[in-house]
Order: sequence, then structure tokens, then C-alpha cells
Amino acid sequence: MKIAITGAFSYSGKYIAKRLLERGEEIITLTGHPNRPDPFNGKIKAYPLDFNNDEELMRSLKGVDVLVNTYWIRFDYKENTQPRAVENTRKLINAAARAGVKRIVHISITNPSADSPLPYFWGKAANEKAIIESGMSYAILRPTVLVGAEDILINNIAFLLKRFPVFALPGDGSYRLQPVYVEDLADLATDAIYRKDNYVIDAVGPDILSFKEMIGLIGEKIGVMRPVVSMPPRLALSAASFLSLFLGDVLLTREEVDGLMANLLVSKEPPRCKTHLAGWLEANKDKVGARYASEIKRHYQ
Repeated sequence: MKIAITGAFSYSGKYIAKRLLERGEEIITLTGHPNRPDPFNGKIKAYPLDFNNDEELMRSLKGVDVLVNTYWIRFDYKENTQPRAVENTRKLINAAARAGVKRIVHISITNPSADSPLPYFWGKAANEKAIIESGMSYAILRPTVLVGAEDILINNIAFLLKRFPVFALPGDGSYRLQPVYVEDLADLATDAIYRKDNYVIDAVGPDILSFKEMIGLIGEKIGVMRPVVSMPPRLALSAASFLSLFLGDVLLTREEVDGLMANLLVSKEPPRCKTHLAGWLEANKDKVGARYASEIKRHYQ
């Protein structure tokens, strides 16, 4: 088959692309970062992910059997807003349908809702609706927090633990999350490419941890145990904003705190992924948190 992946040189898309190349498939990528290093040494042809050029998007997708879509933005930054990301995704889906793409495998989020007050979650729900109504066959995978060599959240928690004498929690830290290993997500996505049926599933790991428990686990595995201090969410966000000035990034957003505290990063379904966070941390304890992972540098600079 010919398979298009948005962001094959980035994070989750890279792991999916690796599996497909090993199977001998023809892969192309649509990317908004044409100068990003190519980890596949030219085996994947890159096309622009230009949402302002519908015809170019359609031409790039001509002859493609399956589109794997990993595109989204974590937070609003300049003109890149989440409502705009919804419109961009709709343009991509329409271009794929016009180009004759037969199937789409889409990476979403747990617990999306059109009624959510949080743009991240209602935006994901809007994207799912557009895919279901597109006429293409589809598989929609709903992960939570990704864990892997390039992750943001786990890495940056470890980074802060290594450099500050205390760790500040928004609220009491009792809200839960269910992280998923990026390699496990890539396995589910690869399987979805070869299936014909329409389905929507959660893609989550076996561990359900309170945020406070996760901080303790990360500290234990990297050998840096710190006192954990509970703070009112607004004060914790103010502290994160202050740190963000020095890091040149957005460390934490109010929407992320609201989503965490609403337990939206926990699945109601049985876990389909097997990798435990503790095992991954143990295997990567010398690497995780060694450097700060900047969302802005990764995606906008």
C-alpha cells in the first residue's frame, strides 16, 4: 500500500512509519517542518502540510490508500489556535476524501466531548465527527499522555525534580492519569491500517496513577526524591508561568490542569497497551529529564 503519515519525522508518527517501512510499504509524510532531520535517510518522501492550499494537499494525497493523522497542537501559540487546528484537520480530511484515500487512522484523545468547556477536548470531538462523516473507513485511537524518548510531560517532570528542591502540585494531586507508551500506540495504529472495519477505541497503558503518585514514581526511578507541595491551582499556574519565562516555553496551561483535575486522561475501557511506566522509567532513568523538552522549540522554531 501507499500510506501517508502526518508528522512521520516527529513523535508518534515516527514510530508508526518505522513499522510500516519494515513491512515494505511505500510511505510519504505531510509535514509543516520541512527542515526537521529525516530519521529515515530519504526513504520517506516529504510533502508540505500547507492547510492554506487545498489543491496541493489533494495532489499530495493522490494514490494514497491510508492516511495516518497525528496532527494537533497542545496549546494556542500566536496564530496557531485550537479552533484553527480543528479547521485545519477538516481541510486535511476533505482533501483526503477528494484524493480518493480509502481509510484514515486518526490519533485523538480520551474522553473528547462536543460539550466540553476545554478547547482541546471539544476540538478533538469535532475532528472525530468530521472523520466519521467523511465517507472514508476509519479507526480512531484515543491515547492519553504519551511516554517515550521524545515525550514532554514525563521528561519535564524529571527535569524539574533534578533541578529544584521541591515539586509544586496544582491542588492535592489526587486526580489520575493513565499514560501510554508510544511504541504500544504505534502497534495499535499499525494494526488499524490493515483492518477494514470502522471503530473508536481508547489506547491506554495498564497503570492508573494519581498525579502525586506519578511524581513519586518518577523521582524514585531517577533517584531524586523531592518533597511534594500542594498549591492552589492558580498559584501553581502562576509559578509555572514564571518558570516558562526562563525556559522560553509554555510549561503548563490552565486547560491542561483543568483536564487533569477532571480525570479526562483516564479510560473507562480495559487497557490495550502493556508497557508499565515503572519499567520504562527504569530502562531510561539516565536519559529522562537530562534536558528540558521545549514544545515551542520543537514545533514553532
